[in-house]
Amino acid sequence: MKTRVVALVWAVLVSAQLIAQNVEKAFFPDGSPISSWFTTIRKVSPDQLGKRYVITDYGVKSDSSLVQTEGIQKVIDLAVRKGGGVVIIPRGTFMSGALFFKPKTHLHVVEGAVLKGSNNIADYPKLPSRMEGQNLDYFAALVNAYQVDGFTISGKGTIDGNGLRFWEAFWARRKENPNCTNLEVSRPRLVFIWKCSNVQVQDVNLHNSGFWTSHYYQCQNVKVIDAHIYSPYEPVKAPSTDAIDIDACTNVLIKGCYMSVNDDAIALKGGKGPWADRMPGNGANTNIIIEDCEFGFCHSALTCGSEAIHNRNIIMRNCHVSKADRVLWLKMRPDTPQLYEYIRVENIKGQAHSLLYVKPWTQFFDLQGRPDVPLSYSDHISLKNIELTCNTFFDVAPSEHNKLSNFTFENLVVDSKNAAIDKTVVNGFTLKNVNINHKLIE
Repeated sequence: MKTRVVALVWAVLVSAQLIAQNVEKAFFPDGSPISSWFTTIRKVSPDQLGKRYVITDYGVKSDSSLVQTEGIQKVIDLAVRKGGGVVIIPRGTFMSGALFFKPKTHLHVVEGAVLKGSNNIADYPKLPSRMEGQNLDYFAALVNAYQVDGFTISGKGTIDGNGLRFWEAFWARRKENPNCTNLEVSRPRLVFIWKCSNVQVQDVNLHNSGFWTSHYYQCQNVKVIDAHIYSPYEPVKAPSTDAIDIDACTNVLIKGCYMSVNDDAIALKGGKGPWADRMPGNGANTNIIIEDCEFGFCHSALTCGSEAIHNRNIIMRNCHVSKADRVLWLKMRPDTPQLYEYIRVENIKGQAHSLLYVKPWTQFFDLQGRPDVPLSYSDHISLKNIELTCNTFFDVAPSEHNKLSNFTFENLVVDSKNAAIDKTVVNGFTLKNVNINHKLIE
């Protein structure tokens, strides 16, 4: 009888815990409900996207050395004139410069197909664009979509940026001038999606980008599902090849992706500069969920900044990390007013150099004549249910211009070469069941 009672009590406790977890997962960190849009996962079939336009049916040849931008763009434009449809990249390798998708058009790259970017920057025209938190004229990406609501990239093929020439040019310039900026060497992104709603990128391989791999700017309702995003960190480092840059977007789901790049895996952008919070074109990232992902080599799995003014309701959960420099990086840029709030990282396993990194980020610091240094804030940051091996558990040293508040560490099991933690740098620091090197930290 006693055994039955104990079992019943245990079952009730476990059930209550599961209910509590489900209730917690149904809400963003600020308490607002997570809509069913985030839990409704439907892969899109090219058959659902209208008429199929196979590029080889229109004179485009499988040739890895022939740049066929004009021919592929003509197929996209034909689809537009005919009322829309899906442009199919069949098996084979097809080289192209910048392509521009229009309303009601989509891209499908079949398994065994490679859409390969030209390594000649002349094949990427300079246009009004967005880079590193500023609106400026910049080179188009290989795949571009502007105000294309319902845009889809699908298929198990590869979009390859063919970036080696651009990487080598960057490192040659950096050798000449160690302080050169990222924009001094002309390099194209792989995918740039601007002012689009209801975007879905699924199954595709996004490899070897010349610059940022995929950039979503001023978009709503974006899903990136089961993508494989890769650029090398050796033997030639692929500089600034961020896997996913989210820039002033609302409602983004990144699920089931593999990311290994020579920079940040997921970076939340939105603007930079001493008056960035007042500048048109800048904005907040809100309601972002990253789940069930695998992170290989990267500077950080999740980064706020370095060009960001406001990130709110950010969840990263159920992920595995290996070879990452950091799990969560809050880049506190002293020349930009920033607010990072309601960020939750939970159910993470693996290995990284640092679990949490929060320090001033001073590269290219420029107050542009502003007499005072703007204040920045990180508030309601929680790390829960984490098992990690790392070198530095708590790599946090804010300046007088960074205000940290309401941090919660809960259910952490960490092996760390450096287990030091300075709780005084945070106003309101809660530690619950935090075990570092087999020692409970209070």
